[in-house]
Amino acid sequence: MIPLRTRVRASTRRRARLTPQETADRALLLRLLSLLLQYPDGELDAARPELAAAVEALPASPAAERLADFVRWFGGQEPEALERHYVEMFDLRRKSSLYLTYYLHGDTRRRGMALLALNQRYRAAGWETDGGELPDHLPVVLEFAALGGPGPGEAPLRQHRRGLELIHQALSDAGSPYVHPLAALLTLLPPPSEADRAAVARLAAEGPPNEEVGLDPYGTYGDGEFAPPGTFAPPPPAPPTRVAPAPTTGTEGPR
Repeated sequence: MIPLRTRVRASTRRRARLTPQETADRALLLRLLSLLLQYPDGELDAARPELAAAVEALPASPAAERLADFVRWFGGQEPEALERHYVEMFDLRRKSSLYLTYYLHGDTRRRGMALLALNQRYRAAGWETDGGELPDHLPVVLEFAALGGPGPGEAPLRQHRRGLELIHQALSDAGSPYVHPLAALLTLLPPPSEADRAAVARLAAEGPPNEEVGLDPYGTYGDGEFAPPGTFAPPPPAPPTRVAPAPTTGTEGPR
């Protein structure tokens, strides 16, 4: 007979089975997150009313409430102000970079292997990116999660839970409305453990592992950094991924 403690622990790890409608709603939410966390170029700017309507139509949930808070702010900003804020939050601050493998591996050779493994995961699932962004860029990971479903599709999000927590914390500390999409995403993941919380605190204080591999730093340096200039910064982002208009039934995210 299995000991009671083992049975209880196993039951807490078992994911609740989603209905087909719940799975579809979750996929739409992830796709919306993918779009809203992309660089706010002209195409995304033009889609703002449709994105707001899609968020408003989501079933009630903590994640939907967070997205509603975000699109109210997002829809009321001037395009240039949105672009400046996005660059400041995600390109110039290491603690809120959207390149997830950075938080696990920092400036080490292991990061290259992690990127390769992520690309292989995508290809094994029959999904090819267009090469416009690195495979660990959060909007790309979110699009894969939407396509792959709560099990294998969302596995990279669960793997990078601690990095997502740090991004959320950094955006909260900066007072950025982009904290809302990150908070919405975290409601979809298992609750953090004590070990997760301790690891995030350590990551915030010390930064990821460091190993010089010839990558050049980019951007400016200031508040919210892990290390002085000359150590590591995430690679320069590729040109913004093109996005389709509002996600209704066949919306595309990063390809």
